[in-house]
Amino acid sequence: MYDMEARHIIEALRSGVPSRAVGQYFSEARPKIMKDISGRLDMVREKGKSSGMIISGKYGEGKTHLLNTVFNLAHSSNMVVSYLCLSKETPMDKLHLVYQKALQNLYLPGRQQPGFMHELDKISPNSPLAGEMLPFAAKYLETDKLYYLFRSYLNTEDSDEKFLLLADLEGDFVANGSLKKIYKRIFGQVVKYNENFTKTRHCGDYFSFMSHLFTQMGYDGWVILVDETELMGRLGRKARLNAYRNMAGFLLPDQCPEMTFSIFALSASYVEDVIEGKHEYMNLEEIYPEEQEPARSVLDMLTKAPQLLPLTKEEINEVLCKIQDFHGKAYEWTPNLSAASLAASTQSGGYLLRTKIRAAIEFLDQLYQYGKAGNTAVNELGEETFEEDVPAIDDFPIVP
Repeated sequence: MYDMEARHIIEALRSGVPSRAVGQYFSEARPKIMKDISGRLDMVREKGKSSGMIISGKYGEGKTHLLNTVFNLAHSSNMVVSYLCLSKETPMDKLHLVYQKALQNLYLPGRQQPGFMHELDKISPNSPLAGEMLPFAAKYLETDKLYYLFRSYLNTEDSDEKFLLLADLEGDFVANGSLKKIYKRIFGQVVKYNENFTKTRHCGDYFSFMSHLFTQMGYDGWVILVDETELMGRLGRKARLNAYRNMAGFLLPDQCPEMTFSIFALSASYVEDVIEGKHEYMNLEEIYPEEQEPARSVLDMLTKAPQLLPLTKEEINEVLCKIQDFHGKAYEWTPNLSAASLAASTQSGGYLLRTKIRAAIEFLDQLYQYGKAGNTAVNELGEETFEEDVPAIDDFPIVP
């Protein structure tokens, strides 16, 4: 019987859509950047030192695969992991939408499916965990809303209230007035916020609250992986600058939540097409002349972001040989091709790693089915499709 996991890996590679299973078995490439990332993860786990980084690369050169590799590394190291892609529905200038997606796509160690909020049901009002989180929410966040919200959540016996408060913790925020009414009903006390909560100003409190909660629950940190970051380029001018400001909360050590490590992956053309092409430093000076930080620091990081270089010939051959092994397991046959022969089958597949892999798989498909192989559809499409796939980056505002 064929190997189901091997079949899944081959089909994922064939489709060109990276998966975490692929990242688990193809993690040896790019040892230099992986050493840097591993060191940063160690700093979070061992010393509680938060940080973030940006990586860039051409379309099809392995950015998403790298993120999946980091996912597996962190997930197997007792770290909570969130994986999300920026989009029109999850734009970086709307931090509350990013928070919602980060919670929806959050994986606890040892869990293969996303989800966390059910863990809150295990926290009792008088537990040591509650005793830690409530003072933290009252004293160490910009607004004390989360103190009143979390205390209400732990103590209410009304299912509708519990549902509403849980939705707030997931990012569907409850109106300040509604929370005050719930708190007064439960405790008979009037709520007086130290500062009224607004989702545009205080959403960072929720990231800080959750990161502290994860560490108090015994996890060794929170890793946040953000793909398709180049889609910020489709935002309007002011929205892009606000997106850079929001990124600072994940990238600059003095602004990151405790015990977090974040990676933003974006197209290598972003600097030329957006930062230079749309004059982002000039935009920053015009729109925020007195408050250029932290957006300027993020622009500097974007400009200097390390770019994923194409794999060496030896690294590509190693990947192709692994693909041959998995193809044999997936379809119960023995290809027995030399590394040179397999590499030669991908030569007309252009320079992108993703299309080389697809060409190799189609070549192996033909050998398996017919005993010989000719030109593949991937090869024939190579000259037309191997250019970098950069989306149009015209200015248009995101509809709130």
